[in-house]
Amino acid sequence: MLLSRFVPATTLIWIISLFAILLLSPLLSASDCVPIHEANQHVGETKCVTGKVLRVKLGTKGVHFLDFCEDQMACPFTVVVFPSDLKDVGDVRRLEGRTIEIHGAVKLYDARAEIILSRISQLTGGAALIPPLPKNYDVENRGHYSAGRLRPTKKPAKTKAKPQTTATYGNDVEGEEPRQ
Repeated sequence: MLLSRFVPATTLIWIISLFAILLLSPLLSASDCVPIHEANQHVGETKCVTGKVLRVKLGTKGVHFLDFCEDQMACPFTVVVFPSDLKDVGDVRRLEGRTIEIHGAVKLYDARAEIILSRISQLTGGAALIPPLPKNYDVENRGHYSAGRLRPTKKPAKTKAKPQTTATYGNDVEGEEPRQ
């Protein structure tokens, strides 16, 4: 109460709140992400996992894998991006060499923990600033750039039959009497 005599109440509240913010800010900014080596302990949970992407590998049918270890088969965690999700995620090749934080459901696949990256909002920090895919990026062509090419259809196009000029209509058939 002695301090309140010399300092107005609004200033005192402002000083206490500033002190609280400075004291608690490291705790508030601390990430609740677990390292990749602890991801196996959180299978079935929605969790944040952090690690440095060593390489982005292109698998079959345009599936991208973010590898966090030199030996992919011994690595305890991976991130999978399916080709249909690339338009929502962006150019994942730009994540190579970056430390990322990815949020999502931790699943077990082939005895390894994984998160499927399907939205850019799953990435936080600087990794969320990856550019979109180039417009001419061809996922089905295993990551090569191609504007595409025209291919003939498998079946020839159906054409409409032209009407014959000698056709007769109605009761105008020669040699026959109209029916009664």
